[in-house]
Amino acid sequence: MVNVSDSKNYKVIGTNPIRHDGYDKVTGRAVYGADIKLPGLIWASIVRSPHAHAVIKNIDTSAAEKVDGVFAVMTGKDLPHLADSWIDHGEGTENIAWSSENILATQKTL
Repeated sequence: MVNVSDSKNYKVIGTNPIRHDGYDKVTGRAVYGADIKLPGLIWASIVRSPHAHAVIKNIDTSAAEKVDGVFAVMTGKDLPHLADSWIDHGEGTENIAWSSENILATQKTL
């Protein structure tokens, strides 16, 4: 076990390491995971409501399904099994308040 309070155990922290990938990063030559395109790879895009606290009554996906290159269009109703793992059965998807939620107003303030 490494004693974290003993700085002799650190090889990089507190030093000026040579960044071998620095040149590739600043010139745009670095390859990241998002740059790799595998055969058969499909991309996902999430569309969220622009209205804070809106109750979704209906979603018409017909226009999205007709767009050339679209593999599938899914809504929350297509993923009911997620309720068992991370959505409270009583709330469903209507009142989710995550730290990553992109709607800022989740509580009333004075």
